[in-house]
Amino acid sequence: MTTPTIAFIGTGIMGKPMAVNLQKAGYDIVVSDHFVAPPQELVDGGATIVHSGKEAAQVADIIITMVPNTPDVADALFGDNGIAQGLSAGKLVIDMSSIAPIETQEFAKQIKEAGAQYLDAPVSGGEVGAINATLTIMVGGDESAFEQAKPLFEVMGKNITLVGDNGAGQICKVANQIIVALNIEAVAEALVFASKAGADPARVREALMGGFANSKVLEVHGERMVKGTFDPGFRISLHQKDLNLALSGAEQLGITLPNTASTQNLFGDCADMDGSNWDHSALVKAIEKLANHNIRGE
Repeated sequence: MTTPTIAFIGTGIMGKPMAVNLQKAGYDIVVSDHFVAPPQELVDGGATIVHSGKEAAQVADIIITMVPNTPDVADALFGDNGIAQGLSAGKLVIDMSSIAPIETQEFAKQIKEAGAQYLDAPVSGGEVGAINATLTIMVGGDESAFEQAKPLFEVMGKNITLVGDNGAGQICKVANQIIVALNIEAVAEALVFASKAGADPARVREALMGGFANSKVLEVHGERMVKGTFDPGFRISLHQKDLNLALSGAEQLGITLPNTASTQNLFGDCADMDGSNWDHSALVKAIEKLANHNIRGE
């Protein structure tokens, strides 16, 4: 069986290590320079450079997008010289961005009308998961397309699930981001409480990691909070985008997500402190401001 050529559109904090892992696994990678210069690591590894999404789709068998938001995906797919203009029958588009489920269903419909297949496959695990190829990948689409893409997913991640039809992957990712945000908020409250009460937050975190309160958020982001290392990671602005998807979706469904809304307000407080580009673990700064107490003694 011939190894497919993979075009990777969006080689930022998450996309670059994902593309690098595919390249290291032996896939030929195509990158475009129409927006930013391709990462040198991919170029040094032999990536082919093209000058538009259209050209990328023409030369690749599978086209992956990993860009920040719904409009970015729409532009990559359907903008001037976009991916859709270079598609032909038998090709597969995989959007691994985190975007709106309803728009995802429309994107899938248009791509299928062009004769190609479409998967929405957002990920969780952050930059560390992307680098270590341990991402959780939540997939929406046809089972045949999923089976075609599964070898690629197995290079980039560990927990890979076909959730349902197109849009289901994005629904699952929104649910994931609700849980992650509320966990970050809970860890921040707990550490600020412990520190204000006179306990060492670093030791409190160590103790909690041995019990039922343990989580990946406590392990990774709790350490960031204690040490004050807030370089992204996953930017607050991106998590705000994801919670906006959750809250707008909830409004459409006629349900209320009270803790999601309050956590979104705290992310907004961080943004007001010029923290939009902080790692989302920096939510603790909003809790610290409310408590008039800094757990790092700064």
